[in-house]
Parts: sequence; structure tokens; C-alpha cells
Amino acid sequence: MQSRKIVPAVSVAVVRAKTVLLVKRARAPSKGLYAYPGGKVEQGETLEAAAARELLEETGLRAIGYRPLRDIHIDGSGENHAVDYLLTVFGAAYAGGEPVASDDAETAAFYTLAEMAEMPLAGDVFSVAEGLLGPAQRATR
Repeated sequence: MQSRKIVPAVSVAVVRAKTVLLVKRARAPSKGLYAYPGGKVEQGETLEAAAARELLEETGLRAIGYRPLRDIHIDGSGENHAVDYLLTVFGAAYAGGEPVASDDAETAAFYTLAEMAEMPLAGDVFSVAEGLLGPAQRATR
């Protein structure tokens, strides 16, 4: 069995108050699912710089305090991709602006954990959000 090429990629979970930024993916991988904005790392780019660039390209937003949260191996063969991805997920704090979907994002908005529980999410999106926002709370009056 031939080993598959692994491409470095990044995504960034931007926190604003008790919400986190998600985009609805317009293209594979994970087309139609909600995920953190992100994409492939370009030649000579640091992981953090790639995360900031992808955030700006996909949503028009800026964030501060980037910190790596976890690395996720994504097997691209399930979606007929020629490569696999090593995705580094960053957490960051919202630094201003309103999200506007562009590049390969269909929508871009901030969501609470309760809202996310009802949405079609990619991979580890919910567990990352819980790690940033705390465990899901039941709505209280």
C-alpha cells in the first residue's frame, strides 16, 4: 500500500463572548458542514500566519492571541482527495469586524454551543468549542 502525501493545514476557532466563529464549507473536504475557517499552509508560511491569512480570506475578520489547541489527521481518501491533511487547530480571540463569507466559505457567523448542538458539524468542531467555551449549558431564564 502506497503511503499518502500529508499536507499541512490550519483552522482557527475565534471566540467572541460565549460564541465561536463557524463557516459553512462551500467545497470539499467537508462541503456543507460547519467548521472553523482554515485551509492549506503555503510554502514558507508559519502555521500561525496561515491561520490568520485563512481567517481574513474566508471571513474578513482579524483575531489576536493565536494558540495551537490540537492536531488532527484528516484522511482525504474518504472524499476522493489525493492527499491527507495534518490540521493544526488554533484558538484565538475576536479582534473586531463583522464576519462576511468569501473564498470557500458559504456562510460565516458566531454561534453558541447550544446552537452548534443542532448543526451539521465537521469532525472535532464541537469538542474544540467546548474546550474554549466550557461544557454546554442548558438554557436558563
